[in-house]
Amino acid sequence: MARDCMTPRASRSLAHRPAAGLRWGFDALFAEVLAGLAAAGRVAAERGEHLMSIGIDTWAVDYGLVNAAGALMAQPFSYRDERSRAAVAGVHRHLDESRLYATTGLQFLQFNTIYQLAAERELDGLQALLIPDLIAFLLTGQRPTEATNASTTGLFDAVAGEWATEFFTALGLPKNLFPPLVQPGETIGTLLPGIVERTGLPANTKVVAVGSHDTASAVAAVPAEQGNFAYISSGTWSLVGVELNHPVLTEASRAANFTNERGVDGTIRYLRNVGGLWLLSECQRTWAQEGYRPALEELLDAAAVLPPGGPRINADDPAFIAPDNMPERIRAAVRNIGNVLPDDPAHIVRCILDSLAAGYARTISEAGRLADVAVDTVHIVGGGSQNRLLCQLTAEATGKRVIAGPVEATALGNVLVQARAGGARAGGALAGGMAELRALVRASQSLDSFQSSLV
Repeated sequence: MARDCMTPRASRSLAHRPAAGLRWGFDALFAEVLAGLAAAGRVAAERGEHLMSIGIDTWAVDYGLVNAAGALMAQPFSYRDERSRAAVAGVHRHLDESRLYATTGLQFLQFNTIYQLAAERELDGLQALLIPDLIAFLLTGQRPTEATNASTTGLFDAVAGEWATEFFTALGLPKNLFPPLVQPGETIGTLLPGIVERTGLPANTKVVAVGSHDTASAVAAVPAEQGNFAYISSGTWSLVGVELNHPVLTEASRAANFTNERGVDGTIRYLRNVGGLWLLSECQRTWAQEGYRPALEELLDAAAVLPPGGPRINADDPAFIAPDNMPERIRAAVRNIGNVLPDDPAHIVRCILDSLAAGYARTISEAGRLADVAVDTVHIVGGGSQNRLLCQLTAEATGKRVIAGPVEATALGNVLVQARAGGARAGGALAGGMAELRALVRASQSLDSFQSSLV
C-alpha cells in the first residue's frame, strides 16, 4: 500500500459535501502526480528522449465518487476510517459470508470496498472510481476499472473475472456504479490538453493499464525462477501468499481468511493481509513526538542483539489499524496475553519484527496447505526487503531460504507491463510471459539471500 497521507477535511472546492471522517488528501496527491510527471518529462528531454507511457498503481479498496460531469464529489475516504465497521452486519444480512466468499474469494476485511459503499448515501447518478482509476480519469478523461484492483472490492467474480452483478442488486447499488473493466497491458487513453499544459508531456503520451493494485505490480516483479515460491510484499501492510492459476474458494480457505485477487496475466494472488511496517513507522512517529528520533538502523541494531523468545502480538489485529500511540497499544496487547513488554524502543521493535516473521511463517504454511502447493523459497519484495533483521527472522521462522529484493518491486512490475505493452524487446525477443519479465528482474537487480541457522 502507499504511504498514508490523510486529511480529516475536504478541500474548499469540495465543501458542498460533508467532510467528516478520515479522508485522503487527494488534491495534494494528484498535484504530486503532476509534479512527478513534469519532472520525469524534463529529465527525459535532457537526455534527448521522451516518455512513451504512464502506468498507475496505488493501494486497493478506496475510491472517489464522480458525477456525470466528471466532478469529484468529495475527497475520498481512507480505508482507515471507522465508518465501514457499522456497515458490515447490514451487508451480511443480504449476502452471508459463505456466499460472498464462494463468488469473490475475498478475504474479510472491514474496510473492503463493498462495506465502504454500504455506508454511502445517494449514489444514484455517480460512478465509483478506484484510486488509480480516478487518477487515470483525471489524466485522460477515460473512466476505466482495472481488473486487479476491481478484484479487491468484494463485488468481483473470482472465476468469471467480471463484476458480480447480482451483488449490486442485492445491496441496492447501481449496476453501473463502476465503469467497465480493463486488463493490464490495455491502453486507457492519452493525456488531456490541460494535463499536457501542466506537465509539458507530449499529447500522445499513453496511459497504460498495469497491475493497478500495487501488490499486483509487485508480484509481477518477484524474481522467482520457478513456481514453488511464496512472496511477501512488505511495506505499510504485508501481503503474504502464493501465485496460482485458479482461485481457491473452499470453506476452509474462507475460514482461514485468505483472499483470491487478480494478478497480471490472469494469475491469482492467493494471499492474506498480515500486519506490516505500519506498526514500526507509527511507533517512530509517536517517539518523534516525544522527542526521541533515533535512526531506523540504530533501532534495528538494538533490537537485533536482544535474545529470541520475547513476547509476540497478533500483528494483523484490527486494533492496530488506526493511527496514534502505537507503542502503548502494542504493550497493551502483550499485557492482554499475560506477558510484559518493557517500555523501551528496542524491545518494542523486536516484538514487532518477531511478530511479523511469525505471522509470515504461519501464513505461508497455511497458503501451501490450502492451495496444495509446495513452497521452498520465500521472496520478500518492497521496502521491508531492506530490513535485514526482518528478513533473517523470517528465514528463521519459516525454515526456508529468503531472497530479499527488489525494493522497488511495484515500480518495476508497473514498468515491465508498460514496456511489454509498448513492444519492448529484451535479448532480441519480445518480452512475453511472467517468466520472461521475472528473468529481466533477476538480471538487473541486486538481491540478498538469507538462510535459517537451523538448516
